Amino acid sequence: MSSPAASISNHASTHAARADAQQTRTVPNDYLERVYAGVLGKLIGVFLGRPFENWTHQRIMAELGTIDYYVHDRLGVPLVVTDDDVAGTFTFLRAFEEHGVKPDLSAEEIGKTWLNNIVENRAILWWGGSGNSSEHTAWLNLKRGIPAPESGSIETNGQTVAEQIGAQIFIDGWAMVSPGQPQLAARLATQAARVSHDGEAVLAAKLLAAMEAEAFVSNDVEHLLDVGLSVIPADSLIARLIGDVRRWHAELPDWRDCRQRIQDHYGYDKFPGNCHVVPNHALIIMSVLYAPDDLQKALMIVNTSGWDTDCNSGNVGCLLGIKLGLAGVNSGPDWRGPIADKMLISSADGGNAITDAVRIAYQIAGFGYRLAGMPSPDAPKHGAIFHFSLPGSVQGFEADSRKGTPSALKVENHNGRLALRFKWLAPGQTLSAMTPTFSPSNAPQMPVYELMATPLVYSGQWVETSISAAPGNSAPVSVGLRLKVYGKGDSLNVVDGERQTLSAGQSAMLRWKLPDTGGQPIQQIGFNLSTEALQADGAIEVDYLRWDGAPELCLRRPDEPGDFWRQAWINSVSIFSKNFRTAFRISQSVGEGMIIHGTRQWTDYTVSSNVNIHLGHEGGLAVRVQGLRRYYAMLLSRDGHVRLVKARDGKRVMLAEKPFAWTLEQPHLMTITVRGTTIECSLDSVPVFSVSDVREGYENGGIGLVINEGALSTAEIRVSGVQS
Repeated sequence: MSSPAASISNHASTHAARADAQQTRTVPNDYLERVYAGVLGKLIGVFLGRPFENWTHQRIMAELGTIDYYVHDRLGVPLVVTDDDVAGTFTFLRAFEEHGVKPDLSAEEIGKTWLNNIVENRAILWWGGSGNSSEHTAWLNLKRGIPAPESGSIETNGQTVAEQIGAQIFIDGWAMVSPGQPQLAARLATQAARVSHDGEAVLAAKLLAAMEAEAFVSNDVEHLLDVGLSVIPADSLIARLIGDVRRWHAELPDWRDCRQRIQDHYGYDKFPGNCHVVPNHALIIMSVLYAPDDLQKALMIVNTSGWDTDCNSGNVGCLLGIKLGLAGVNSGPDWRGPIADKMLISSADGGNAITDAVRIAYQIAGFGYRLAGMPSPDAPKHGAIFHFSLPGSVQGFEADSRKGTPSALKVENHNGRLALRFKWLAPGQTLSAMTPTFSPSNAPQMPVYELMATPLVYSGQWVETSISAAPGNSAPVSVGLRLKVYGKGDSLNVVDGERQTLSAGQSAMLRWKLPDTGGQPIQQIGFNLSTEALQADGAIEVDYLRWDGAPELCLRRPDEPGDFWRQAWINSVSIFSKNFRTAFRISQSVGEGMIIHGTRQWTDYTVSSNVNIHLGHEGGLAVRVQGLRRYYAMLLSRDGHVRLVKARDGKRVMLAEKPFAWTLEQPHLMTITVRGTTIECSLDSVPVFSVSDVREGYENGGIGLVINEGALSTAEIRVSGVQS
């Protein structure tokens, strides 16, 4: 289906990147808000189209009718779910963190980010099999040592596999870091797309990225299309398709007639494979032509048209979110309320799994400013995770009400603060507003894509919030911090902490050291409100909510365990067993496997555990884990040594080693302290290493257990802070 002109030139891409790098760039004054609107548009589009993905237009009309709003409840599925469109789009940008924020980021480097962040058969991708799923095929190539871009090329995988839709669905982030720079966006999108795709699929991704980048500075959809066409060959199939859709749009007033033309000329029956890029690209172009200034109408068109609805809808939502800004997202029905900024990103970085559109927007904008040679804005409110600085943001906070019962509490943004508005609050009544910090209880039921996550907040950390009572409050209100923690049978138990009673106009700061949860993960954090007055009306406003410090943990099997204490670990091993007495028993059949716990917020800490290796070439304890291929580890090796190594993208840097005689089935107490650039290790309470790693060292990250072709176990793992 592709012409010779569709082949992508490394030389040309490198030349364009160097030219871009020499330019003085600026970003729009409303850049951050437009990124936020683009991220929201992506989420709205994906979650709107996800419940009926791959339905035909005819089936949608017969069973659902025109898609004007979310239909998840009609189909009995959750709204905010794990999905490859979301997870891949925002995970692959981590290549900037891992390989440098630079315009000449390469496909090979992005491929390394795939291997570091994607857990085989579990995270991000559709694991549909080699030769079926383009991404699965490419990932297997990367694992076998075939680097990108060969991993996704037509020469390696054949044209059918290389030209499916995946390249297009992951490109929005590369556009959002390139505001007003379509050539840069096209180059970055090309490199990212070529990890898994080639030919027309790469051209579609490249064109759409250029359009989205230009949408930061132009509101004219015809101009955006011209800019997109300028970055791909004029004789390519994608260029010809766009010419046809433009002509049909000019001839046909009704989008339904245009959709039929697309089906007749570019339908699924015209292309091989499971989900070819060309038919779906045509629907995206059609939708923005017929509704260039109306997000709801464009989403209605692209979703009612069928085929790969969540992918197409996500791209349309992001493009129009950028183009129209928050005003465009806010027009029409309430798209934002049901989502409440929530986002799930399943990857090997478990601390990035439970996130929100605000955090992601700040991350993307930070990359964009740095690419433009400008300093990133300071993190709002001294780096608080929840700061509510962007218009309308609530960062996952919702009124906590019983199922089917309306709440007397309304949660909204008021001038950059979270407003908790209440009515008729009476003695004996408690209202609460919570946000997720770990996997929701319905995570195992999410279709297709598994959620892998670790909690955001832990026992021993200090939580701090700044709150105030609105001047017009009718009576004093007691405000407290609240957790929901998984417990027996994975029920959620309420744990209340520090509280303060506030009269109208009063402010307070609450600070609470989180208690020991017995090894169970904290699933939600938030606020509860109560009063002793006969009736209280008004609002409590939250300026920020943050936590800091190292955790104080004893990770073990809880006394009355469910499943979520185990699911709080990122699991890349063959078996994380439930059938042994020891809490953590892992087995890896081929190569290296690990389980990971903690977040990038962990910096200086001590971890210790009695580790028992039952079989294997080597195994042990890892610290400052930043994915599957980036961490420090103290390992016992079958050749009679203990070693401190740094894993970096499939390579091992030996930091220290000593002879140590050990045998299988004999536990050894392994302790590692990380403080600044120093890593200190002891074995059976005897110091063995003290090393300073100043060359490409890791500054933060969680902990892990590592095993190479064998089995390892331990009953508990302790984590504590260290003196700075």
